[in-house]
Amino acid sequence: MSISFNSTASVPKNTHSIHILHGPNDARFLPLEPKVRRDLQERLKKKEDYICVERLGIQNHVLLVGKISDTPLYMRLESIRKSGVEINTRLNKGKIEAVFLAGEDSEMMLALAEGLALSNYQFLKYRKDRSEKSNTLKKVTFHGPITGPEITRLKARLNGVYECRDLVNEPLSYLTAPQLAKEIRRIGKTAGYKTEVLGKKKLESLKMGGLLSVNLGSVDDPTFSILEWKPKNAKNKKPIVLVGKGVVYDTGGLSLKPTANSMDKMKCDMAGAAMMIGTMASISQAKFPLHVIALIPATDNRPGGNAYVPGDIVTMYDGTTVEVLNTDAEGRMLLADALTYAKKYDPELVMDAATLTGAASGAIGKYASCVMGTAEESDFKALEQSGYHTYERVARMPFWDEYGKEMKSDIADLKNIGGPTAGQITAGKFLEHFTDYPWIHIDIAGPAYTTSQDSYRGKYGTGYGVRLLSDMLWNKAFPPKPELPKKKRAVKK
Repeated sequence: MSISFNSTASVPKNTHSIHILHGPNDARFLPLEPKVRRDLQERLKKKEDYICVERLGIQNHVLLVGKISDTPLYMRLESIRKSGVEINTRLNKGKIEAVFLAGEDSEMMLALAEGLALSNYQFLKYRKDRSEKSNTLKKVTFHGPITGPEITRLKARLNGVYECRDLVNEPLSYLTAPQLAKEIRRIGKTAGYKTEVLGKKKLESLKMGGLLSVNLGSVDDPTFSILEWKPKNAKNKKPIVLVGKGVVYDTGGLSLKPTANSMDKMKCDMAGAAMMIGTMASISQAKFPLHVIALIPATDNRPGGNAYVPGDIVTMYDGTTVEVLNTDAEGRMLLADALTYAKKYDPELVMDAATLTGAASGAIGKYASCVMGTAEESDFKALEQSGYHTYERVARMPFWDEYGKEMKSDIADLKNIGGPTAGQITAGKFLEHFTDYPWIHIDIAGPAYTTSQDSYRGKYGTGYGVRLLSDMLWNKAFPPKPELPKKKRAVKK
């Protein structure tokens, strides 16, 4: 399932290879039938990109990627990632273990490698026939302008996505809140970040009422994990803090989820936590020169024991009182305490991620996350640009004060649900109360999990957000150079 990457100065003859072609001359030396070569060269004259796959049991198979002339780069990159799915299927069907990838455009090559690797992912831990079902592709060798650091970042990014997907796909029978903390430690030992875990007694001494109230119905203790990557060459004086919702299973509590199939996928309610854990794995393994901290509050939400009930008043970590009107609005209770805890770091920027509301999915479906907050416009713009570049897109929501008024309670400082509309925004307004720093809220309820095959995103946990934030944070460390305006040619009089 896992693919290794390296580079070579030349592609040996009679090997399985994939070529990305950008012009007629690129096709001259490929072992194609004359008619296929002529057709390909004619298409390449029209400034179209192609992938040519050789000696893979699909000889002379040519796949169209996209037109250079009128297609934006981000769409070409997404198209080439998707083409990796078909190629990967055929590679594994032919039981091929290694392939060479050649081309002259590093971005296109990296995108294709991503498509190959992400579509190669499998979660077979609980299958007796996993040895027979396992994909065979294990190695991709680059031939072209790919640098060692680019390969390192690619490996780290893909590893982060794999870890994220694995966590989301694990059932509660294995991945309880204490086990999630153990997984965080395990990943950190390999990737390089440090881990501290606060147990129930410490959380009680801190009076983290939001997290503790949700945990009242559980037989498992809550955990609050602190992940830190602080390299000596960090470019930021103040840390960037990531916060992920770690509800390892959500029944809705006493406000039990009522609809058919509504609980079938609720093991994914910790996808926000998995996204931030995967991001930390990615940036620490690739040794980003940034100081980054992640906070992961975790518990399951059940109706048992002394579970909190609608009508309860909960005192949060910062002293705010919250009237609980729906115990299924539990994620914001955890996140609120973590957002308050983030204040101790005097952060440059805080970003939280959560499968927080059905309203987010209802608003824009599975194609993007809903984002809102108080950060600088430059940070939202950077997130949006990375969203297009990785095709993990974000949709900015309005964040007007009127939405916040819906969260006012008659008998407490706040209530934990708003009105019947714009639930993704009123939930964001609830969280805003607990922040006093630049902040972005990312509601990933739509794209985090899918019940049907979705290209290289696969089925079930998609790993959404790891590539998005890894790209954004890399650009924060190394801002892209602005394109210089083209000089106008002097006109002779």
